[in-house]
Amino acid sequence: MNEKILIVDDELAIREALGRKLSREGYEVVLAEDGAAGLRAFHSERPALVVLDIIMSGGMNGLTVCRRIRELADTPIMMLSAQAITEDNVVEGLNAGADEYLIKPVRLNEFAARISALLRRIQLSTTDVEQIYDDGYLNVDLHRRQIYVDNKKIHLTPTEFKLLAVLMENSGRVVPQRDLLEQVWGREYVDDVYYPRVYISQLRRKIERDAANPTYILTEHRVGYRFEKQLPNSTLT
Repeated sequence: MNEKILIVDDELAIREALGRKLSREGYEVVLAEDGAAGLRAFHSERPALVVLDIIMSGGMNGLTVCRRIRELADTPIMMLSAQAITEDNVVEGLNAGADEYLIKPVRLNEFAARISALLRRIQLSTTDVEQIYDDGYLNVDLHRRQIYVDNKKIHLTPTEFKLLAVLMENSGRVVPQRDLLEQVWGREYVDDVYYPRVYISQLRRKIERDAANPTYILTEHRVGYRFEKQLPNSTLT
């Protein structure tokens, strides 16, 4: 396995427990006690994935660290929250560039399973069939992971990119919500029914002309979502 995981948490017992669990699973683990140390470790260690506590002492919380990392790399980021996860704080994390949320106290087996699922998500998203879509407004190269909206390059988190890729690969067909959860997030997430709604909303804000009246990503109520090509100037090869 040998993927390197950076864990940033100001509670010694938590970061050591999480680190021991991942070490037993075969990962290489780097620990940091606060946001500043986490950023230094990110620069020096170049981890495959980062685990960030949201609330930390030292003047730099997890959301700030997440934004700093996103300025540099697309490394997947899991946020740890001591509060109940709501759609509002998931959106806040997405806006900062996070891919995943997990509530404290962390169940170690679930934590390891979700780390594995997030890494699989990234691996899958880098091996998609080469596809190019261009309708003059939205330009997507799935193979190169490049997306332009109105000739401006935009950034998607690894999860947002995977979500768009799955929808585009099923262009014109409804992808049921449960299938989206399994294909994008993994089987570990099939009960997290609010995830697609929250992430679809975020994705619409980035690619649609009017997120409130979408033309690309359409909702089939109580069924799922579909990507609709814009004709006559769109191509999907």
